[in-house]
Amino acid sequence: MPHPYPIREIARQAGLSEATVDRVLNRRGGVRQSTVDEVHRAIADLHRQRSQVRLTGRTFFLDLVVDAPARFSSAVRAALESQLPLVRPATFRARFHLAEAPPVPELVATLDGIARRGSQGVVLKAPDHPQVVAAVERLAETGIPVVTLVTDLPTSRRVAYVGLDNRAAGATAAYLLDQWLPDDAAVLVTRGTGSFRGEDDREMGFRATLRQVRPGRQQVDLVDPSGDDAVLRGLVRDALAAHPAIAAVYSLYATGGNAATVAAFADAGRACRAFVAHDLDAENLALLQEGRLSVVLHHELALDLRRACHVVMQAHGALPGSPRSWHSGVQVITPYNLPSEALTAS
Repeated sequence: MPHPYPIREIARQAGLSEATVDRVLNRRGGVRQSTVDEVHRAIADLHRQRSQVRLTGRTFFLDLVVDAPARFSSAVRAALESQLPLVRPATFRARFHLAEAPPVPELVATLDGIARRGSQGVVLKAPDHPQVVAAVERLAETGIPVVTLVTDLPTSRRVAYVGLDNRAAGATAAYLLDQWLPDDAAVLVTRGTGSFRGEDDREMGFRATLRQVRPGRQQVDLVDPSGDDAVLRGLVRDALAAHPAIAAVYSLYATGGNAATVAAFADAGRACRAFVAHDLDAENLALLQEGRLSVVLHHELALDLRRACHVVMQAHGALPGSPRSWHSGVQVITPYNLPSEALTAS
């Protein structure tokens, strides 16, 4: 891959030694294919972040570690890269560790690898698992601040959380659905498996508010252990057959699954009177524009990541103030108030 970058810059971006990068670039052999791929990814990252590379001043390396489906990871990556030229006074360079449902030991190995190589900060979306919490502890011991994104690890030594106020989002969903439904209608609440605190907080906010505003309304919980749309479609059909009162859906998924749920209602010949989902990815945008979703609860991911960079600078004394958590406001998006960035991305 042609590039104008010194070996030292590529090595820092990849988290590898200069000697290893030199072997890869000069095709000397004796290097694993996964390491070769890391070098090429680092060069591609430098291409995308070339405006940052040209800047002078203090450089902060930020490691973005995300456990999520590819479309959400891609959205996070794009949002961070859109903010890098805007963050001041430091220059930020990002390294990416993106995977969909990696085994916990693999995720922990990634975090421990960052602790060994060094970093100015880690932005982390990961399940609330004891081994992950322990890995965050080890990062903190080395002086690397961790900022949790979208879903929190409240018992860990992370310095801050940035992202949606998930309990408020769940409460908003309960309030909206109660306005649209007759008293005897039940709500199907769908989610994926795993230990993501964000989905737990959404469900708790929804359940508590539903009990408050409509104590007798039935909530039917559906957990999809597979992450496969065909499996989810069958599970929703089974739930509709078992619960004739279901007339609405609240989807806790960070991304995906909602088209399968809509299809299951059609399979069963049942009307979905209201459907509340999260995040304006391409699938949800299309469903909203087609009238399949009632509203999407959204937040500004780019702003979350800019705040994460500010928190990292505060942790290193490059900005005044102490690091603190930032909760994004809940945006209720309809087909008539779509954010311009969502339309541009589509």
